[in-house]
Parts: sequence; C-alpha cells; structure tokens
Amino acid sequence: MFYVILCGKPYEFGNKVSVAVTSRGGWLVGAKSFTGNPYDGHTLAEQMKQVRSMIGDRVAEAHVDMGYRGHDYSGDVVVHVDKRTRGRTPKSLWRWMKRRAAVEPSIGHLKNEHRLERNRLRGIYGNAINAMLAAAAMNFHKLLRAFWLYFLRGLLAIRGQLQLILTPIGPQMSSRPI
Repeated sequence: MFYVILCGKPYEFGNKVSVAVTSRGGWLVGAKSFTGNPYDGHTLAEQMKQVRSMIGDRVAEAHVDMGYRGHDYSGDVVVHVDKRTRGRTPKSLWRWMKRRAAVEPSIGHLKNEHRLERNRLRGIYGNAINAMLAAAAMNFHKLLRAFWLYFLRGLLAIRGQLQLILTPIGPQMSSRPI
C-alpha cells in the first residue's frame, strides 16, 4: 500500500510539471508535464492515471497541497487536501499531511541536479520527455547509492571474515632468541 504525495510546480515558461512521490523512501512514481499553466486541481486526474499505470492499484491515499482544492479527480484513491490549521483532523492523518513537505527538497534536487530547471529538448514532447528522464535519473541515482552501500557492507563483512581466518590461533612465537 502506497501513500502518494503530489505537487505541481511551474517548470519552463508555459509549462508545469506535476510530481508524484511515495511517502516512504521518496521514490518518484510519476512526473507529468502539462502545457500552459493549468490549475493544480485540474492536473490531478491525469497524474493519478499516470501513477496507476506505473505502480498499479496499490495507492491507498494521495496527499496534496492547497493548490489542489476543488480538484476534478473521482476515483478509488482517497485524496487529502492540506489545510493551514489542524482543526478536527486526526493526529495520524495530520502527520501524513505534514509529510507532504518532504516533496519540496525532491523538486529542488530535480531542478538543480537533474536538469529540470531548463529544458533543452524542443516542443511539448520534449518537455514531457525531460520531466520523465529527470525523475528516472533521480530514482536511478537513489538505487545506485543503495546498491553501493550494500556492496561495501558486503566487502567489509568479507574482510572481517578473512582477518579471522588469517590470524594465528596458537601462542605467538617471539622472533628473539632466548
């Protein structure tokens, strides 16, 4: 079961990108480009369709920011729109809604390290391709980092086992004559 966090940001002039991120791990499961500067709530249905095509029907809830008020999504996923004060919102749901703030650094990394700030591909399809490739690059970078950490831990474990095997078991012999 996934909780997806959605956020839309202006991207290039005349273009907006909506990003869907898992609530745990911060994996990007959707990045969709929209021509013009549409209202965030009108992009939710298309973004959820993309998320469903990427990970299936495993999404239980979507937490979105206040820009998605009045959204046009009608589906089986429960959409929680953030609000300024907690009010009568249960504490557990409020924590999930505040977790939505973790998407902002991901968008910053997409813009700065993965070249989403400026598009060098031409046209509407170039914008869409650039957004998808930036999201895929960010996921691939996270996957490589996890692989190398796992690999280095394995090497350190093998090194520790080799040191145990190569150390002498008996009493140490002195090299000085008696």
